[in-house]
Amino acid sequence: MARIPKELVDHIIQTADIVEVVGDFVQLKRKGQNMWAPCPFHNEKSPSFSVNPAKSLYKCFGCGKAGGVVQFVMDVEGTSYVEALKYLAKKYAITIEEEEKTPQQQLEQNERDSQFIVSDFAKNHYHRLLLNSEEGMSIGYGYLKERGLNLATIQQFELGYSLDSWDDLMKTAEKAGYDKKYLEKSGLIVTKTDDQGHDTGRRYDRFRGRVMFPIHNISGRVVGFGARTLKRDDKMAKYLNSPESDIYHKSDVLYGLFQARQAIRTEEVCYLVEGYLDVLSLYQGGIKNVVASSGTSLTEGQIRLIKRYSDNVTVLYDGDAAGIKASLRGTDLLLESGLNVRVVLFPDGDDPDSYIRKVGDQRFAQYIEKSSQDFITFKTTLVAREASNDPVKKAEAIRDVLNSIAKVPDAIKRQVFLQQTSATFGIDEQVLITEYNKLVKAPAAKQASGNAGNYGNGAGSANTGYPPSGTARPPARPMSDEEEAEMLMYGGHEATVEVLGAGVSFQPAKPAAADDEDTPDVLKLCEREVLRLLVLYAGREVDPEISVAAYLMGQLGENPLTVSLYAEMWEICRQELLANRFPDARLLAQNERAEIRSLITDLATERYEISPNWRIKEIYVLNEVDLPKQACDNAVLRLNKVHVQRELDICLERLRHPLPDAEMFEILGDIKRLKELDNELAAMLGTVVARGT
Repeated sequence: MARIPKELVDHIIQTADIVEVVGDFVQLKRKGQNMWAPCPFHNEKSPSFSVNPAKSLYKCFGCGKAGGVVQFVMDVEGTSYVEALKYLAKKYAITIEEEEKTPQQQLEQNERDSQFIVSDFAKNHYHRLLLNSEEGMSIGYGYLKERGLNLATIQQFELGYSLDSWDDLMKTAEKAGYDKKYLEKSGLIVTKTDDQGHDTGRRYDRFRGRVMFPIHNISGRVVGFGARTLKRDDKMAKYLNSPESDIYHKSDVLYGLFQARQAIRTEEVCYLVEGYLDVLSLYQGGIKNVVASSGTSLTEGQIRLIKRYSDNVTVLYDGDAAGIKASLRGTDLLLESGLNVRVVLFPDGDDPDSYIRKVGDQRFAQYIEKSSQDFITFKTTLVAREASNDPVKKAEAIRDVLNSIAKVPDAIKRQVFLQQTSATFGIDEQVLITEYNKLVKAPAAKQASGNAGNYGNGAGSANTGYPPSGTARPPARPMSDEEEAEMLMYGGHEATVEVLGAGVSFQPAKPAAADDEDTPDVLKLCEREVLRLLVLYAGREVDPEISVAAYLMGQLGENPLTVSLYAEMWEICRQELLANRFPDARLLAQNERAEIRSLITDLATERYEISPNWRIKEIYVLNEVDLPKQACDNAVLRLNKVHVQRELDICLERLRHPLPDAEMFEILGDIKRLKELDNELAAMLGTVVARGT
């Protein structure tokens, strides 16, 4: 893929109007300085989706989606960063000069493009035959109508029919000027060979006398076909699919995803079924967030596609015992990828298509809502019932369930599932935990035997929150203040305090490997506030010829922040200043890293604004925009005060342990100095000192 120069990326971002881009998908209404609309990513009645035209940022205060104009296109279209840039460039007529391709690369691109073209031609040809030919209307359309599909659904999914002829498509395509070799490469025609496998020179259509289901990629281009025969012939496969080609890789395609993607985002769940008609019947019945694996085992590529639109999947199983067992194995992949998996089982003999036609749209929707259950509970109940009173089968069933639980990345969910499994099988929970730890430690030991004793942290293991068998269980509660202080103390924090002319600067020494989860919330908030002022007001002057950015950098130094993401963002801003540029929130929000894009958007987005009616009534409110120096001073002082208080807490905690006299007196001296500094900072902030002496 060609690399787009940074200068061109910046030009695209600065040219794109976020109000115009977002307005292509939702109807925005102005309220104050921002534009508002119902969120395009989830269901809501009251608008909580805000667009800030000045900063070119969007944020939903309901679901949390946020970012700049490029991120919006990525979110709403499910595209990559480069694809989103190309989308914007096309919208604003900006030419992207791609690197010159090698002859081989150009040939490969031409081959793929030609296959896309002939596949689109075939789709249109089959669709015309279905609706306009005598054979297509009587056989193909008659079958689809019998299955309950209306014309709108047929047209929405561009269904078709292939004539019961050896060479109808091939002759029609050749007459239209298409090269036969691309029909062959895309699997639309087949080469006949003799008994020795030699090419006889004869070509014929792959699909004959079948209802055609075009398979679209995520961009809506046809990459292949599924085809159902209407003949009663046991020797003939009921369904025939396109073979793998340069443009069709069945493991990376989900039938119906192109039509369902927006509904999956809005409903925040993807319904996964097996067949084409399941998708079509449910879509027509109002359940538009449905896709199919097209009868193949679920793959990692297909799961990645689902995750682009939702973390929630509900698998709709046919009421067929053999089919359920086969599907269970693929569903473990969903768990392993971190998706929240639920299951609906239909009555024996029914599949989603037959059941919705039997009970109707409304009762079907009620059924899947009432019958939905989490996958582990479903699997546990299923295998427990099958094991019945057979001890050997029961032991195998338990291990099977534990294997599925081990796929779940979330430790709390795993703990709940273990408790549920214990209750379902009537087996002691601690026995299950012991067996579970044996199961997860085995692959860990193979990969890193030295880490075998670190439960939940070895390579390949899954952290359940339980220790290995035979060890004491950790307390199932948050750390106390004393435990947190002790943890901080042994982390080796030391402080250097300097009183500067204009204020107080406190530079904590960084621990060797700081963990953001160990950083107290109050410190995170103070660091976040400093970073917010830096990002939003970098170029604003606090004094003549002194910018907010220069002022904060001068007060706090090069590395004042302990939260890793904040520290990284601080360094990005510092590098911008060293390059004689002020950090620009609009450009920073387009960073290729999602964590940074999200952080910048959160820093730059406020849910509430001062009412314009206050100005009409001559009520004026001074804020940080009017008083940048005061806002910066307060943020720096609060950050320094938190550091002082943390060090003071550590010193007080150390006194609770037996110490040599010399060390105790040294700590008492530190406490006295830190309390004086704490009082000085409180006075500067105008706050009341309420700490013990």
